[in-house]
Amino acid sequence: MNKSEVFERVFELALQAASLNEIPIGAVVVKDGEIISAAHNETEMRKSFVAHAEMIAIEKASKKIGSKYLNDCELFVSLEPCAMCLHAAKLSRITTIHYLLKSEKFGAEGRAYFKTNSHNFEEKSLGIKQQELLAHFFKAKRS
Repeated sequence: MNKSEVFERVFELALQAASLNEIPIGAVVVKDGEIISAAHNETEMRKSFVAHAEMIAIEKASKKIGSKYLNDCELFVSLEPCAMCLHAAKLSRITTIHYLLKSEKFGAEGRAYFKTNSHNFEEKSLGIKQQELLAHFFKAKRS
């Protein structure tokens, strides 16, 4: 799969999360050009702050390959990972993190957390759709 196809899947997962009244974030782990795990946020469903899409995708990938180390794997996410997810990816030895949209507040480099330069920013046309999806989701929550 190429990056555009992977990001299409990530965005589909974000839409699925939104349809379940979850914050619309999707994540996949890719190894050797193939998706080995996919997830969306499940914090409301699981009643857990750690049920982020990235955390679930990392856990599924580890189970699939039978190791806590995800060497030579890449993480694709619809929104810049928070500090918790960034560190989980680092600890699992994911090599690269790609995301559609920067999170100014809760992203690992956002103002709610410390600064780091350890991830890769991918600007894609789906980033605009992801931004619109998040804006619509939170607007609906507030009304």
